[in-house]
Amino acid sequence: MLNSLSGRFLILTTIFVMLAEIMIFVPSIARFREEFLQNRLERAQIASLALLADDMIDSELEEELLENAGVFNVVLRRDEVRQLMLSTPMPQAIDATFDLRDGTAPVLIRDAMLRLLDPENKVIRVIGAPTRQAGLLIEITMETAPLRAAMLDYGVRILVLSAVISIFTAFLLFIAVRAILVKPIRGVVGHMQRYAASPEDARRIIIPTAGVTELREAEEALRSMQTELISALRQKDRLAQLGGAVSKISHDLRNILTSAQLFTDRIEMSEDPLVARMAPKLVGSITRAVNLCESTLAFGKAEEPSPSLMVVTLDDLVADVLDSERLAVGEHDLSLSENIPPLFTLRADPEQLFRVVSNLVRNARQAIIATNKAGEINVSAYEDADNWWIEIADTGPGLPPKAQEHLFTPFQGGVSKGGTGLGLAIASELIRGHGGALELDRTGPSGTVFSIRLPKGDGI
Repeated sequence: MLNSLSGRFLILTTIFVMLAEIMIFVPSIARFREEFLQNRLERAQIASLALLADDMIDSELEEELLENAGVFNVVLRRDEVRQLMLSTPMPQAIDATFDLRDGTAPVLIRDAMLRLLDPENKVIRVIGAPTRQAGLLIEITMETAPLRAAMLDYGVRILVLSAVISIFTAFLLFIAVRAILVKPIRGVVGHMQRYAASPEDARRIIIPTAGVTELREAEEALRSMQTELISALRQKDRLAQLGGAVSKISHDLRNILTSAQLFTDRIEMSEDPLVARMAPKLVGSITRAVNLCESTLAFGKAEEPSPSLMVVTLDDLVADVLDSERLAVGEHDLSLSENIPPLFTLRADPEQLFRVVSNLVRNARQAIIATNKAGEINVSAYEDADNWWIEIADTGPGLPPKAQEHLFTPFQGGVSKGGTGLGLAIASELIRGHGGALELDRTGPSGTVFSIRLPKGDGI
């Protein structure tokens, strides 16, 4: 109960109402003390009127008048003359004097609290203005015990009333909160639990019905999340099925390419100069295709082989990539160039780095050829104190917004029409395996630039 929202709200409401009542209680008790003393002054003034009417009254009558007024003596100043109107012996000396004519709120509150906290009975002098302008001032002496007793009685009644109001108010708010907030929140939680039991069942998507704005916004946000999650789960199932199919195809294709690799070994023995020149490139392409099939099988198992790091001469690797791509350019007006310092070396897995650079250059080539316009692709490299950098720049049409949004997401970041988006996803994963990063530097109508960062450190 206490850990629930409504239970805590009930407790907080009670506490806050009590605090508000206490803030009201303090000035109220000060006001009660002032009215009590004013009442004693008025009763003393009425008692003194008997003496004004008859100068000669016996001591018994005087004592009775003072007792009824609740004071020991009464002094009335009229026409600048101070007169002791009524008096009886005082049990002790006067402890303090209070002038009600110029008492400010802070002073009255302070005096009231001090009197409430002091249980000792004392004699005090009280000065005030007579009612109906019956003189300049009236002064009385009285005991503090009756005043404190009256203040305590008044305070207890105020606190009891405050407690009753607090409990009643808290109970009403408790009922209101349960109806307005707790019940709808429990409904949302129930929807979430039912949806979690079967997240692919579209019938369990919440229908916003709350009247409270904030709760309705929460329901709408939950509905949007559930809808997106159902789509993601369905896509995940399709991708899992597709991944299984790709793995099977890659397995069979690897066997076919392995057989083709055996035939190319025989082709290398040909004495034809053209065959001798082209055979190594054919062998290299088939070898990379076999490696790609094996990597695809590894990707289907949600793992990519760890890179075998070694010293790589980058200009030779890039030259192989560009030579392979030039065969696919054909008669298109497309220039492939590189700007790599001579004998530029770095530490990487040569096969994985070849796949990454080849993928980026191939994507650029396909994008430029699709425009039927002239273009240029350039691969450059440089290094700084901490990293090796490789940049692949092209003058193509730039990446569409959708491709930029999911650029490195498998099956979503396809750049070309009909593309799967696996190429960039795998490339990014391979570079991350090196401890580096593949990033899109810029793209637009004037072209696109990708950068590959490979760290020089060992990551320790």
